[in-house]
Amino acid sequence: MATDENRRITELDTLKALAHPLRLRLYRALYQARTATASQLADQVDEAVSLVSYHLRKLAAHGVIEEAGQQSSDGRERWWQVALSSYSVSHKDFSDAPEQAAAYSAFTRLAFREHVELYERYLDEQSAWAEEWRSAAFNSRSLARLTAEELRQADEELREVLKKWQAHADATPDAEGRENVVLHLFGFPTRP
Repeated sequence: MATDENRRITELDTLKALAHPLRLRLYRALYQARTATASQLADQVDEAVSLVSYHLRKLAAHGVIEEAGQQSSDGRERWWQVALSSYSVSHKDFSDAPEQAAAYSAFTRLAFREHVELYERYLDEQSAWAEEWRSAAFNSRSLARLTAEELRQADEELREVLKKWQAHADATPDAEGRENVVLHLFGFPTRP
């Protein structure tokens, strides 16, 4: 059962486990499916079942996903589910050594590329979505002049808003019209 709390990833091995393109895709596919077998996920990511099984076990070893209860009468099938409904990483947890900083940078770049790919896919497919979804989707950007402490506080407040909406969705998971929605938040300093 996925936890509702955001897990801050501070272990280098866990970060490295997630910093793999296929593993990140598997995590997202499993999150969207809620439960799935390696065979089902292999079809979604167009990879061999044995390779997918290997990477699922790696994610499970780091507590990112976990085995789910049996979903069918075939006892040979191994079902998986996400163990974390959300996670975060912070530079300060990986800045003590060059290897840690490199792993953090590799992961955040990979995650950002995945965010871009997801949004581009939505843009390519948006005409297939009903008008209510196209109208509800948004893309916004803000430039604010903040201190580092104000930025930290803004992050906490935004996370609280997202937790509220996640709790609402969890209370009625099968509500008519409910879809997976991707929300990306970035907050970082920049200079002219």
